[in-house]
Amino acid sequence: MSDISETIAPPTVPAPTRPQTSQGPAWIALMLAVLALAVAAWSWSDSRERIRDLKAELGRRLAETGQVTSETRLLARNADDAMRQASEKLAQLEAQLASSQQQQLSLEALYKDLSQGRDQWALAEIEQVLLTAAQQLQLAGNVRAAIIALEGADTRLQRLDKPQFTPLRRAIAVDLANLRAVPSVDEVGANARIEALAARHAGWPLASAQASEATAAAPRGAGRAANLGQELWTEMKRLVQIRRAEGNEAVLLPPDQAYFLRENLRLRLLSARLALLSEDQAAFKADLQAVADMLTRYFNTRDAGVVAALKEVHRLASLQIVHKLPGIDASLAALDALKGTP
Repeated sequence: MSDISETIAPPTVPAPTRPQTSQGPAWIALMLAVLALAVAAWSWSDSRERIRDLKAELGRRLAETGQVTSETRLLARNADDAMRQASEKLAQLEAQLASSQQQQLSLEALYKDLSQGRDQWALAEIEQVLLTAAQQLQLAGNVRAAIIALEGADTRLQRLDKPQFTPLRRAIAVDLANLRAVPSVDEVGANARIEALAARHAGWPLASAQASEATAAAPRGAGRAANLGQELWTEMKRLVQIRRAEGNEAVLLPPDQAYFLRENLRLRLLSARLALLSEDQAAFKADLQAVADMLTRYFNTRDAGVVAALKEVHRLASLQIVHKLPGIDASLAALDALKGTP
C-alpha cells in the first residue's frame, strides 16, 4: 500500500504558452490547471488517509485474527488435552469394568461353591439329627425325642427353602404323622403314682397284727372267769400252737420279719418304676403282680388304705407301656437319595 501511495505523483501540467494574441484564455487555463492540481492533491491526500485507515483497520483485523488464532490454538490444545484425559479415563474405566466383571464372575463362582457347601453342611446336620432320632426309637423307644428331632430337621429345611429338599420334607412329614399316631403313655403320672404307693407302704397294717390281737383278746377274757391253774394251763398251751394255714388264713410274722416284708414291698415298687422308665412291659407287670400278692397275703385287706393300694396296683398293672413303634425309614431313604444326587 505504501509503495502505491508513494508512486502516485501529481499530474504534470504543461506550461501555458503565452498567446501571442490574448491573455484571457490563458488565465482561465491556468485557473483550471490550478484547480485540477488542487483536486488532484486533495484526492491524493484523501486516498492517502483512506489507505492509512485501511492499513490501520487491516492491522487491527490482523491483530484480532492473530489473537483469535492464538485463542483457537489454545482451545484446540486444551481440547486435545481434555480428549487425551478423557481417553485415559475411558481406558481406566474400561479396565475397572473388566476387573469388576472378573470379580463378579469370581464372586458368583464363590457364592455357588459356598451355596453347595452350605447345602452339604445342612444335609450333614440333618443326617445326624435323623440318626439320633432313629437311635432314640430303636434303643430307648423315646417317641417324643424322635418327634422333636424330626420337627427340628423340618424347620431347618424350611429355613433353607430349597426346591431340591422337597422330597425329604415330604418323607419327614410322613414319619412325623406315623410317630404322632403312636398312643402316648403318661410315664410321669405313672411314676408319681408308684412313688406315692412306695411312700405310704409303712402305714399299711399287717394281717398278722390283727390276728394276734384277736387271739390275745379271747384268753384274757376267759382268764378272768377261770381259776389260776386253768389260766396257767392256757398260757402254757399258747406257747406252742400247730395249725394248718388255709388260703384265707393270715400269715403270722414276727416284728423283725415285718420290717423285711415292708422293705421287700418297697423294692418291688421301685423295680416296677424302673421297668416303667425302661419300658419293660413284662417286668412292670410282674413286679406289680408281686406287690398285689404281698398285699393280699400279708396285709389287712379290710383296711381302707390297703384296699385303695390294691386297686391302684391293679390299675397300674393294666397300663400298656410298650407299643409297636414305627421307624423313620422314609426320611433316611430320602436323605440317602438326596445325598446321591450330584
